[in-house]
Amino acid sequence: MPSFSLGTRLALVILLGTIATVGSVLLVAYNALVEDFETLLTQQQLAETRRISAEVDQRLQLKLDVLAESASLLNDGKTLHSLSEISAQLNRQALLQSLFPDGILVLDEHATAIYESFHVPGRLGTNYADRRHFRRALQTREPVISRPIIGRTTGVPLLSFLAPIESDEGDLLGFIAGTIKVGQTSLIPPGLLRSIRDSDASFKVVDMDNFLFIEGGPSDQRDIESLPPPGQDPLIDAALSGTGFGRVIDNNGHELIFAASHLQRLGWLFVRAVPYERASAPAKKSFSRFLGISLGIGLMIALLSFIASRSITRPLDRMTRAIKSMVRKPEKAVRLSLNGPREVQNLASAFNRLMDERDAMSEMKEHFVSNVSHELRTPLTSINGALRLLESGAAGELPEKAQQMSTLALRNGERLQMLISDLLDFSKLTAGQMSVSLRTQALDPIIEAAIASNQSMASEYQVRLEKHEDSNFQIVADNHRLRQVLDNYISNAIKFSPAEQCVRVTAEEADHDFVRIVVSDRGDGVPKNFIPKLFERFSQAEEGTTRSVKGTGLGLAICAELAQLMHGRVGYYFDRGAHFWIEIPRDGKPRGEP
Repeated sequence: MPSFSLGTRLALVILLGTIATVGSVLLVAYNALVEDFETLLTQQQLAETRRISAEVDQRLQLKLDVLAESASLLNDGKTLHSLSEISAQLNRQALLQSLFPDGILVLDEHATAIYESFHVPGRLGTNYADRRHFRRALQTREPVISRPIIGRTTGVPLLSFLAPIESDEGDLLGFIAGTIKVGQTSLIPPGLLRSIRDSDASFKVVDMDNFLFIEGGPSDQRDIESLPPPGQDPLIDAALSGTGFGRVIDNNGHELIFAASHLQRLGWLFVRAVPYERASAPAKKSFSRFLGISLGIGLMIALLSFIASRSITRPLDRMTRAIKSMVRKPEKAVRLSLNGPREVQNLASAFNRLMDERDAMSEMKEHFVSNVSHELRTPLTSINGALRLLESGAAGELPEKAQQMSTLALRNGERLQMLISDLLDFSKLTAGQMSVSLRTQALDPIIEAAIASNQSMASEYQVRLEKHEDSNFQIVADNHRLRQVLDNYISNAIKFSPAEQCVRVTAEEADHDFVRIVVSDRGDGVPKNFIPKLFERFSQAEEGTTRSVKGTGLGLAICAELAQLMHGRVGYYFDRGAHFWIEIPRDGKPRGEP
């Protein structure tokens, strides 16, 4: 995050941490919700199947109890009643008839049928002693219920309820049996069956001994069907595997949650299955609410983290602005207040201490520069004056070599005097001691004087100096300080202009009653990355130029300060060469205008 501020980074770190935390919590919460709803739904299915199994078992026991109660009415304590008395007695028992609508049999002590409630060909006289439930009843003398069997004379699947008929002494006199045709007479109450079957839930009753569908077979026309081979019905395979509950994917690719309950008495398995969406849908609904709450909390945390980060970084921003101000305008730099956290106070205190030391160093430097410049200026003026006298021949004609050395010494002396003047002007500007005398005057003489004073330097560099045309502008300026700015512009243009080229000085009307004076050359201009620092102190850009020139780096900065003192401004642009300009307030209009 190289382009982000510290406050933004802190806010992003907190926000990303919050998102990661909330996301992790949401993921865990969603998985927990789905697991909880899945467990709850599985328990519901298991409770349903167990309730159905218990209901069926109770109904079986009720039928068996009623049948055993009826058995005591079919004898006189010693022997069985006659067939007519048995028929009359059974016909009076409406409850017994309703519980066994598919037929009631009375058998003798050898398990041979001697009476039937309605006639079935071949049933009377048939012996059933070989049936497993008859053998158990003969041994235990207890009421029993058979597993689903195929009727010997009817050939249909049925359940047989059997109760022994005993004398008062406990002798076996016979049996009474009630039959229910499986698939025609349901053991599950219709109301309960409707309640456990809904639009997307399935309910099946499986006979594990005979591998039959008692309820819920694949065909709607038949109630009793054979189970499919292993591998064709994943739900039945899972239920018969001994797993009481779980998840399974059916042949259509739908995921189901199932539960199974076993009724040991009949060998039946009750299986109920519902789509997995019943668990995931409420989980998603609850998760959506939780997600909304979490997002609200996350946004609140993000807002608070942003506010907190801003409160932390705001003092640092103030310090940053103060440091930048100190770099750009050292004389206008201000101290920082010692407020905020202890770390911020320590940093502000360190900055203020640095400012104090910087001011002390700056003041000492300015005194040093001023003193040294003054001390150098006087002897240097004498030296340059003596060199000029020698140059002019006042001391007699010099030998050629001596003349060359005198010329070189004078040139370097003048250059050194110019540097000292820049240092003195800079010292005065920094101390606020530079004064200007503003008055209304013609511009053209100032430009002509600047061109004339730089003509010898232009000749040395093989550069032509030209004035564009007479402008007749009247300006409000300090003649000496404006000349100083123009001399600086022109001398720089000469230094950086290619040989045999022209340096042109142009005056033109600018906006807001200003006159713009432009010094143009045909050089390569200032590197783009240096333009923002062009008029700052001690700034020099030598890359990209054909001739490197050493200096103090104060010339353009002094020009900007002088322009400001004269209520003007300076600037630069590149257009097939470098163009330095200064805008000065004008007074009146050019002569010749109406």
